[in-house]
Amino acid sequence: MSHPKTITVDEAVVNCCSPIGVGALSELEAGDMAQIFGALSDPARLRMLSLIASEDEVCSCALEEPLGKSQPTISHHTRILAEAGLITGEKRGRWMWWRVVPERLKVVARILSE
Repeated sequence: MSHPKTITVDEAVVNCCSPIGVGALSELEAGDMAQIFGALSDPARLRMLSLIASEDEVCSCALEEPLGKSQPTISHHTRILAEAGLITGEKRGRWMWWRVVPERLKVVARILSE
């Protein structure tokens, strides 16, 4: 007798989401997408994500000048992007270094595709 595979929340999120016009989102998918779109709804965070995505990785210290934001504000916005799973960071010495999570960007692209 085979047992159904248990899917973790992380797997569900990575494998999430058919295109919006194909079928109704599950409650988990809708919650996940709301968190992503909430993170992307702020112009500063959207710009920040584009800056990080344009490089292999970016130091928090390198985000202040192009965004015209203080370090506490940078930390606030990177936390929101990280909680949405769009970026991941590694602390090196005093600074955080950020990278995009390509799988999460694919989720966004997949749900918006036709």
